[in-house]
Amino acid sequence: MRIWRFVLKEILYRKLGFLLGVISIAAAVGALVGAFTMLKAHDIHTEGILEEASAQIEATMADLNEDMRKATLRLGFNVVILPAEQDLGDWYTEDYGTKCMPEDYVHKLAQSTIVTVKHLLPSLQQKIKWPETKRTIILVGTRGEVPNMHSSPVQPLIQPVPEGTIVLGHELHQSLELSEGDSVRLMGTEFTVHKCHEERGSKDDITAWIHLSQAQKLLDKEGQINAILALECACAWADVDKVRSEIMTILPDTQVVEKGGQALARAEARVSAKEAQVAALEQDKQNRTWLRTSRESFASRLVVIVMAASLIWIGFLAFSNVRERRSEIGILRAIGFRAGQILAIFVSKAVVMGLLGGLVGIAAGLYTGITIGANVDQMQAGAVTLSNVADLRLAILAVVLAPFLCVVASWIPSMIAAGQDPADILQQE
Repeated sequence: MRIWRFVLKEILYRKLGFLLGVISIAAAVGALVGAFTMLKAHDIHTEGILEEASAQIEATMADLNEDMRKATLRLGFNVVILPAEQDLGDWYTEDYGTKCMPEDYVHKLAQSTIVTVKHLLPSLQQKIKWPETKRTIILVGTRGEVPNMHSSPVQPLIQPVPEGTIVLGHELHQSLELSEGDSVRLMGTEFTVHKCHEERGSKDDITAWIHLSQAQKLLDKEGQINAILALECACAWADVDKVRSEIMTILPDTQVVEKGGQALARAEARVSAKEAQVAALEQDKQNRTWLRTSRESFASRLVVIVMAASLIWIGFLAFSNVRERRSEIGILRAIGFRAGQILAIFVSKAVVMGLLGGLVGIAAGLYTGITIGANVDQMQAGAVTLSNVADLRLAILAVVLAPFLCVVASWIPSMIAAGQDPADILQQE
């Protein structure tokens, strides 16, 4: 207790020297805490930038996916599965197959775990002579899409043609003066006009659609189809080999044709847009990493310089204090103070100086780090706060480090003070 009374009186008597020491150690601790705080603010800003960029990419990709989905739906089926023996030259010329395969193939495909296509639609298509009108038309037998048993239900691309009805292309219903609800005979069978299509400017204008089972009966091909139409899933856009491989694993005696064109171009554009945005995000990450490395390097050099300067300054203050108190030390030794007690006085003063300087330095470092970090990165007000940059471990380290640095800087002067002979001091003084 006697020593602490001497320490307190010493601090109060030599306030300026003590204050300069506190400021010095506060500068060292403030530089350390401020550097870490500034880097933490940089990390918070980087995280915010990258999260915002990622969210923007996700939103953009969602829009592109929706765009692609709508465009694909407008374009319709873009994969055709044909019998293996079908000559593609004939198929491209006539746009329908002359070879058939079992209708069960579509069910086999639907019951598999296929992931590259969806919207499976069996079709029987053939160019015929419409006896009742003496016209050459394309007859298409179709039914509702066969759902994939291993995927979620999806909205069908086209609605099925009810049995007993017929859907007519623009040129057919216009030339025959037919409207929805009218009756018409096709190959001896009575049909009700279910729908009349608008002009499409393609072979669809001379096409008639009826239910698949009725087409099979009229064409004498019961249980047979000559094509399965499908739509590529997003996972296989612009990758027909992947689609072909999966389908032919399930249906080995078939062949797959992709109707590319616009669908392929859109898919490639989507992929390119995604790659460009991902590349931009990666570039942002690299830029922020480089910036952090630069700031970290500068901060580490600054901290080392400030700490070294503080240690030198505290050591200088301690030497000056010992020199000024030389006679006082001699008197204290003469009245019975031991060398260890003299050393304890000087070390205790250094500890008090370090604790006060450490606390001031922590507060100053946090404020400076938050302010500089927010201003340098031009962050919005409130983006960086004490709660999200404060580090308890760093504060504890600073509180422990500050007294330690003061003791280290004051140790040699303190040892000199404790080791002086009181007789020599009093004789000289």
